Amino acid sequence: MIKIITVGSIKEKYLKDAIDEYLKRLKKYTNIEIIELKDEGLVEEQKAIQLEGEKILKNISPKDYLITLEIEGKEYSSEEFAAKINQIQIENSNIVFVIGGSYGLSKEIKEKSKMHLSFSKMTFPHQLFRVFLLEQIYRAYKILNNESYHK
Repeated sequence: MIKIITVGSIKEKYLKDAIDEYLKRLKKYTNIEIIELKDEGLVEEQKAIQLEGEKILKNISPKDYLITLEIEGKEYSSEEFAAKINQIQIENSNIVFVIGGSYGLSKEIKEKSKMHLSFSKMTFPHQLFRVFLLEQIYRAYKILNNESYHK
């Protein structure tokens, strides 16, 4: 089971369509769920991080393998990411990816994370990043199953 916890919602139809397409494709390989949490808006930065962190924690169980998406995280090639997903799933039945809000993730969430993942040193819109993550998860399953798509 893969769960994606994300702060903020998707408003753009083209992004919703892309997300729905990857969710449909992924059903062949795994159960996947997206949990959208309301962002805290324009409150003070540390207060928003704290409140969003509390919401995230309510959706994580001790048996989850937590992967946080962080600009400071480690970058992997698609092949390395696929191998990592495969390795994690051998030992853990639940993988949880967390995409924080516009201010980032709380210290507590980062400390609970077992893998700090970065796709790039660049900053991406959170709404678009959800599509990137789903695409890479889909690509990982295609790689692991030796199916065409990857290249």
